[in-house]
Amino acid sequence: MTTRAEAIRLLEESGCAPNVIEHCKEVASLAVEIAEEAKAAGQSVNLELVEVGALLHDSGRCRTHEIAHAVEGFKLAKSRGVEPEVAEIIKRHIGAGVSKEEAKELGLPEDDYFPRSLEEKIVAHADNLVKGTSRITIQERVELMRKKNVSEHVIQRVKKLAEEVEGLSR
Repeated sequence: MTTRAEAIRLLEESGCAPNVIEHCKEVASLAVEIAEEAKAAGQSVNLELVEVGALLHDSGRCRTHEIAHAVEGFKLAKSRGVEPEVAEIIKRHIGAGVSKEEAKELGLPEDDYFPRSLEEKIVAHADNLVKGTSRITIQERVELMRKKNVSEHVIQRVKKLAEEVEGLSR
């Protein structure tokens, strides 16, 4: 498994801006907290995978800050020999997922970008709860999405993911 130090080095060597790296570290910190709570509640979750996936989730931002950063990060991870499970976290972290149809509309390769594994869902949710390096509530994320005129069905998807992930530790 790629280590925390290797993940941070990959971000630096790829040319990610310091603010992106700090964001990734904060998302990783929150994701690990969520994963530890889920594990304590009896869920089977790979903490290492969550941490490394969260650290690398925005690695594609060294190439673009558009939604395609998920695809660029996925390609970068694969080219650098990062585990396929980590690459999938990177690919599937945007919002609460993107359907094949939405991907086509957004100019992404036609694929399914929904988080499926527990680790993918935890990282996507943690990313939704971090703006820059500050933790925010799901309601604050929803308000930010509405200000950007994100469609209501996408907002509902983000809220549903939040409920699912937060329900893991109950």
